[in-house]
Amino acid sequence: MPGISEAPRTSRQVSDMPSPRRLLSTSKVYEGRIWDVVSDSFQLSDGTDTLVRDYIDHPGAVAVLPMNVDGEILLLKQYRHPVGMDLWEIPAGLLDVEGEDFVVGAARELAEEADLEAATWNVLVDFFNSPGSSSEAVRIYLARGLSDVPLADRHVRTDEEAEIELHWVPLEDAVQAVLEGRLHNPSAVLGILAAAAAKADGFTSLRPANAPWPAHPSQR
Repeated sequence: MPGISEAPRTSRQVSDMPSPRRLLSTSKVYEGRIWDVVSDSFQLSDGTDTLVRDYIDHPGAVAVLPMNVDGEILLLKQYRHPVGMDLWEIPAGLLDVEGEDFVVGAARELAEEADLEAATWNVLVDFFNSPGSSSEAVRIYLARGLSDVPLADRHVRTDEEAEIELHWVPLEDAVQAVLEGRLHNPSAVLGILAAAAAKADGFTSLRPANAPWPAHPSQR
């Protein structure tokens, strides 16, 4: 369109990357049950003014998009108090067990929240949940080859998790729900759209479950 400048075209691959800055001080200003709030003083470069930023120091999380042989995905409904809503989500949880393998943590959440096990795992997408205010890094897996957890081994869900409802949805219907603004959970939205994109080549381009995750706090 006339009057609108275009960004220069480049063949360079677009990729987020570490960008170390000079950290002058750091302190914990709030210690919570699950995550803390820290305050960092730093400089963008030598000779620049000191900046102070407070943010949530988060252990990171994993989420799982379960898909059955019919191409349906499993969504679960759970109450989320900060927004006062029942949200349709995918199984997810904190990486709060020190030294736990990421895939093992994802499998644990799948079993606890959906009573399922999976034989095939791939990475769907990695993201920062709110990079302006939190260090939380999230990895979403696609889980296939599903089977039920034996009744005797099932996790007893309590508190908000006790109200969880499970529902299988065709992937195309879930995409439509995202585009129509009916789904709001970030892991569900990203997982659904990533799965729809990956379906184009039969999921062959997805990364293996053990793909490096340099953005996770433990790897930075």
